[in-house]
Amino acid sequence: MLAWLGLITILLLLFLVMTKKMAAVVALILVPIITALLAGFTCEIINFITDGLKTIAPTGVMFIFAILFFGILTDAGTFKPLIKKLLKFAGNDPAKVTVATALLAMMVHLDGSGAVTFLVTIPAFLPLYDELNMKRTTLATITALAAGTMNILPWGGPTIRAASALEVSVTTLFNPILIPVIIGLCAVIIIAYIIGKKERKNVPVDILNKNMSTTEFPFNSELERPKLFYLNISLILIAVSLLISGIAPPHIIFMVAFALAITLNYPNPQQQGDRINAHAKAALLMASILFAAGCFTGILKGSGMIDAMAQSSVTMITPSIGSHLAVLTGLISMPASLLFDPDSFYFGILPLLSTTASHFGVDSVEIGRAAIMGQMTTGFPVSPLTGSTYLLVGLTGVDLGEHQRKTIPLAFLITLIILIISVLIGAITF
Repeated sequence: MLAWLGLITILLLLFLVMTKKMAAVVALILVPIITALLAGFTCEIINFITDGLKTIAPTGVMFIFAILFFGILTDAGTFKPLIKKLLKFAGNDPAKVTVATALLAMMVHLDGSGAVTFLVTIPAFLPLYDELNMKRTTLATITALAAGTMNILPWGGPTIRAASALEVSVTTLFNPILIPVIIGLCAVIIIAYIIGKKERKNVPVDILNKNMSTTEFPFNSELERPKLFYLNISLILIAVSLLISGIAPPHIIFMVAFALAITLNYPNPQQQGDRINAHAKAALLMASILFAAGCFTGILKGSGMIDAMAQSSVTMITPSIGSHLAVLTGLISMPASLLFDPDSFYFGILPLLSTTASHFGVDSVEIGRAAIMGQMTTGFPVSPLTGSTYLLVGLTGVDLGEHQRKTIPLAFLITLIILIISVLIGAITF
């Protein structure tokens, strides 16, 4: 009975979220409570939820302060000089333009927001693409590949969701695939260069020899701190280095980094409050989903529904398939972005996959690593389930279907590259 109730819980969550009948944060709380009551649990539900919240708390705190940290540095104009240098580097060579596009999208996506990445990258490069007679689909594709691959970073939404669902730290989940992700980012740059070389044939000779104009970024004297550029860049490098090294927990690192960033850039208490309020919506939205997910996973695990479903799945999966569940998850992760939104996948499907895999001797954390190689990472900028995808195609003025046809094969290729490297270095067991 528990297995069936667990299945109903997951299917009902998928239905309510994907059909937009209920907000994800509401469904994650109410659905498991109702099914737990049907299973005969009453007061125990309180303990299930409390245990789930305890495991989610460090990840939720990390995400809140990561959003605030990168938001403050963006307000201070930390990335503006880099954007200008990239535009100057691009010039009128399509190959350089496409590489610069990828680099800018990667840099801006440090804050983990697809919308911000597209709002900065597309307007900065669109006039240059049009002037060079380059395809707008090229701009959309390269921006999507760069942002999608960067979304695997430890403070990215999918990685945080996966770590929360599996009740492991983001460093445990992410650090073993750091090298594959870096190689994936290099592959994006190589793909961008190849596409740019192909675009050269579309550029008239007279334009190739023309002194191109670049986008101007007006200086905001009230918020930007150009004199603190090197200090702010140092803060980013130190925070990321400490995060990868594992010297301190991620939530501690970003709490301290945020406090330093806002104090150095905006010492006035009134400005500090304004800057926090400016980014509070994004931080609160994701944090509320994470804590609601703590309720969901806490009930499913505490009640035994996950274990019951896994036991049932074991009887239906042959050992030859079960032992390769991590690799299979990696293979379907990117296409799964077209079918599942991140909340329903990571909080509904991933726990079941990981628990089932553990019965075949596969480390459950490997399932999480495989999932973040594509599910709403490389796959998010082509998914019809994310608003950022529509923002991307809207800003570039391209058709969604055309964008998907050109980008999906390349996004899947990036996922395959990351997966293969992860298998070769032992981060994923084949």
